[in-house]
Amino acid sequence: MSKRTYRNYIAGRWIDAADGRRLEILDPSDGSHLADIARSGSEDVDRAVQAARTSLAGDWGRMSATDRGRILHRIGEGVLKNINLLAELEARDVGKPLKQARADVEALARYFEFYGAAADKVHGDTIPYRTGFTAITLYEPHGVTAHIIPWNYPMQIIGRSLGAALAMGNAAVVKPAEEACLTVIEFTRIAEEAGLPHGALNLVTGTGEEAGAALSGHPGINHISFTGSVATGALVQAAAARNAVPVTLELGGKSPQLVFADADLDRALPFLVMAGIQNAGQTCSASSRILVERSIYEEVAARMADAYRKLKVGPALSDLDVGPMVSRRQKDIVEGYIGLAERDGARLAAQGTIVPEAPAGGAYVTPTLIRDVTPSHRLVQEEIFGPVQVIMPFDGEQQAIDLANGTPYGLVCGIWTNDGGRQFRLARAIHSGQVFINNYGAGGGIELPFGGVKRSGHGREKGFEALYGFATTKTISIYHG
Repeated sequence: MSKRTYRNYIAGRWIDAADGRRLEILDPSDGSHLADIARSGSEDVDRAVQAARTSLAGDWGRMSATDRGRILHRIGEGVLKNINLLAELEARDVGKPLKQARADVEALARYFEFYGAAADKVHGDTIPYRTGFTAITLYEPHGVTAHIIPWNYPMQIIGRSLGAALAMGNAAVVKPAEEACLTVIEFTRIAEEAGLPHGALNLVTGTGEEAGAALSGHPGINHISFTGSVATGALVQAAAARNAVPVTLELGGKSPQLVFADADLDRALPFLVMAGIQNAGQTCSASSRILVERSIYEEVAARMADAYRKLKVGPALSDLDVGPMVSRRQKDIVEGYIGLAERDGARLAAQGTIVPEAPAGGAYVTPTLIRDVTPSHRLVQEEIFGPVQVIMPFDGEQQAIDLANGTPYGLVCGIWTNDGGRQFRLARAIHSGQVFINNYGAGGGIELPFGGVKRSGHGREKGFEALYGFATTKTISIYHG
């Protein structure tokens, strides 16, 4: 795959940034120059918002829900036709193993299949009201929605965010992360070929400080969907507040898996490990804390350590267990946490292996399992966003609950036990947007509403519930005597 130059997509045209600036994209597997993208500014964002606004007054705004759904179906079909291209591009751009990138392409297609089928099935209500009146509710699009997409799962997150927004009839402006955005650009081409009317989808690339900030604060935006860090999410929400614009925020996580003595360890073990190291741990819903009942703690720690020693790290297209981090900067952050563990006396229970053929310029981090850490330690409290897990013991249900709830986050939780009463007690007691019992989906399931509590954000994406987030309710009261 040769180096390419990618442009913005505004009002159905592929164009350079207004001032002609570009950004260089690097391949995290070897540090080589992968592509160039447009470095957009406020003028580009303004053009994109105006194009979206025009589409709402034109073909897209007048289109029936059934016809919108048909276009979304065609987009999903187009994604699957390009599965090899998209998978390789995502692997090279993000750094994830090819098999994981391929699964992301399949998820992207599934989102558009799901929301294509749902587009004409969002129904209002008739409300019992006073004699002589009929009251009804309608769900209408917000208008122009902004979608700020992170670098860790570009395809999955464009699917769950944009799919629901378009199904409800919104027109969109998408700003993907500058670190990894090439599949979002390629997806936009697929959407264009599927017949999406010009202006219904507009794409501007560039930095968060320039294009992202301009989009968040633009007065022509009616709703913002943001996935990313807590710090950046706060800035987005503050910018939106100045225009009284609603925001869906999916932020960080420090998600636990709780393992009780009656758990099926053979079933649990692959989930315990893979939920922490998938995509090199660069997953908001990664399971970075493993909490184990004390009577089986040493057994689980030993089995996880053995699994870690077998993990192989290498270039994305080598399709090993773990690829590189998205950038050298992210590599340095994660290695800083591992160094902190060693400095503070935590025990590195096991580490994987970076294969000898991994290029020296790649952003590789050794997957690391850590034990003997206190609940207040930074390794337990802060989101590392790398292939690092801590394993800790607990005594009894209440301590398990206290440890699970003992961070500022609340995105996903896994519970491993065959005790039916305990399953429901813990599921109700743990502060988390999703709870998986005897499985762990890392936010999985196109159909399952996803989002956090506490500092993990608010609002829900995925499933049918996401459609309501991209709509506003209108109440109509008719007096007829």
